[in-house]
Amino acid sequence: MHERGDEPTPLIRDPAQAAELDGDAVVVDLEEADDAEVARAVEGADAVVFAAGAGPGSGSERKWTMDYGGAVKLIAAAKANGISRYVIVSSQGADPDADGDDTFAVYLRAKGKADEELRGSGLDHSIVRPTGLTDEPGTGTVEIADQVARGQISRDDVASVLLAVLDEPATIGKTFAVGPGDVPVEEAVARLRR
Repeated sequence: MHERGDEPTPLIRDPAQAAELDGDAVVVDLEEADDAEVARAVEGADAVVFAAGAGPGSGSERKWTMDYGGAVKLIAAAKANGISRYVIVSSQGADPDADGDDTFAVYLRAKGKADEELRGSGLDHSIVRPTGLTDEPGTGTVEIADQVARGQISRDDVASVLLAVLDEPATIGKTFAVGPGDVPVEEAVARLRR
C-alpha cells in the first residue's frame, strides 16, 4: 500500500494486533464504541473499507453487532467526516431476508442488511462478496462476476481486489462476487467498466 502512496489506518480492537499490520493502527472496538469514537477514528481518511467480521466461531448475536452493527457505525462515521468512498467486504449469498435460524443464516442476514444500509446511504459504495476465505498466500489472480462458484480465496487476493476497487471509479454502486480464478486482479477489476 505504501508503495502506491496510500497511508492505511487499520482500526483494531486488540492493541496486540498493531505489530502485525501495515500502517498506524487506531484502537477502537466497533461493537462497543459510540458513533463519535468511530468518527474520530476515521477522521482525515479519503475512503473507508469495512473488512471486519465477527468470525467463524462467533454466535448469532455477534453477527448482528459486528457484521451489521459495525458496518453501520462505519457508514455513520464516513458521513460525519465527509468521506464519500466506502468499500465493504460482504459475503456471497448475503441476503437481508435469508431463511433459517442457524448462525450462518443470521450471518447472511446481517451481511445482507449491512449491504442494504450501504446502498441507501448515498455514499460512493462498492460491495465485494468473496467466497470462503483462507490464510494461504495470494496468487494475484481472481474471478469477478455477479456470482462465482463456491470455493476458497486467499485473504491476500481479496485485499488486492479491495485496493484495485478503491482506484476504479467504475466499481462505484456495484455489487460483485470474488473467487479463485486465473485473471490478474487489476484486469479483473478493470473488466467491471463494461
